[in-house]
Amino acid sequence: MNRRDKIESLPIYQKAEEILKLINGLLVNLPEEDEYLNHTKYMMRDDISLICAKIAGAEGGDEYTIRMQNAAIIREHAMHLYVQVGSLRFHENFKDKEFVTLIRSEIDQFRQLFIEWVAGFDKSNHYWDEWELFNPPGAIPPDPNAYQDPINLDDFFEDFGEDEEEE
Repeated sequence: MNRRDKIESLPIYQKAEEILKLINGLLVNLPEEDEYLNHTKYMMRDDISLICAKIAGAEGGDEYTIRMQNAAIIREHAMHLYVQVGSLRFHENFKDKEFVTLIRSEIDQFRQLFIEWVAGFDKSNHYWDEWELFNPPGAIPPDPNAYQDPINLDDFFEDFGEDEEEE
């Protein structure tokens, strides 16, 4: 099974794709002349598209820190989508109120799959997050005295100092 097939077989990805189809179906029925609805529909499409992309990005490797960064972005956009869809109920030009309930129900199911998906991340495969936001529980920080910046600026400017001395 290639990487794309593996991603597309994930229940969380399949649910995101289902939501994408529902959102696209909803967007076709929104009136173009309504500025609020027109703006909202593009935000909803952006949110669900980004969710699909970030699932694929998280699955691109098995590194915990990267996966958690993607998961945080997915969560933010899923919550945003939930609110945007819900806001349609209060708009006078929006008539398909049952669509709101359906899509929000699908997002709730997505949330459950998300929780299971994140719980399956391999916590032993991580690098230390210097911001300490995406370190696995119980991770031990590296010895600060032993830390060495992977980029040594002296490598880029080693001849710079010699030129000044020659002048």
